[in-house]
Amino acid sequence: MLPETASSKSEPALSLTNFEVKDEELPQFRDMRFENINELHLDHPGASDEDYRRRRDYIASLSKNFRETGAITDVEYTEQEQAIWRIVATRLEEIQSRRASAFYLDAKEKLGISTERIPQLSEMNKRLNKLCNFRLAPIEGLVETRGFLSWLSYRTMLCTQYIRHHSRPEYTPEPDIVHEAIGHIPNFTNCDFADFSQFIGHGARIATNEQLEELGRLYWFTVEFGLVEENGELKAYGAGLLSSFGELENAFTDNVERRQFDLEQVINTPYDYSDMQPILYVIPSYSYLKETTRKYIESFNEK
Repeated sequence: MLPETASSKSEPALSLTNFEVKDEELPQFRDMRFENINELHLDHPGASDEDYRRRRDYIASLSKNFRETGAITDVEYTEQEQAIWRIVATRLEEIQSRRASAFYLDAKEKLGISTERIPQLSEMNKRLNKLCNFRLAPIEGLVETRGFLSWLSYRTMLCTQYIRHHSRPEYTPEPDIVHEAIGHIPNFTNCDFADFSQFIGHGARIATNEQLEELGRLYWFTVEFGLVEENGELKAYGAGLLSSFGELENAFTDNVERRQFDLEQVINTPYDYSDMQPILYVIPSYSYLKETTRKYIESFNEK
């Protein structure tokens, strides 16, 4: 997510009890603002690779089609891109077998996510919609925080379709299909987590700038870098952990302070996305996270 400053207090009060979103209730995607989608920074591994940049532009054009048609266009990934996926997914799977939640590992199977090939958003979208009424929508790259989070209120996750540069398969400075498919998407098969995400989206639509910063921290320490208690053990569920070799191993070492989840503390804890995370928060369950967040978002309408 990218930072942004525009307030959206003109949004009406939102109900936090209706978890069903029908296709006809979705806003027109082409009417949403995406002016802050980033170009590749000079320090990006693929910044000086013209072939990679052209490929990124092509995949971005497929993502843009969704805004007009509402249909996800499959990407015909190259053999090089498939090879990158196999390298990353295979190594992550070994670590995840020890560190990821059992729910997450089961969810990957339900969605057909394997080490053999890059999954298509269209395939995962169909399965996800049947499981928890959640959707995926392709996007070219990073978007501003409010715009990104607001789409969660429609039970829709904006996802990239490109893959990281071949020179650094273990690293990406931005979300890619590895981060989306291996990190984020499996969690939405848990309906409590899907509902929690929808609450975050509701909050983003009505939050003041200060509240939006708090939501960003809540998102960071849960969706991206969350731990959960599972049968007496600590397991990873955050996408930033599950899609990173280094972060996933580091999360369970003495380098990290693991704290019990406290909402007030979480929304006031700063973070640095450019380094290994020194602090992680542990939730007792997804249902606890859902209910705690619901009460927090309800307070937005009272201020």
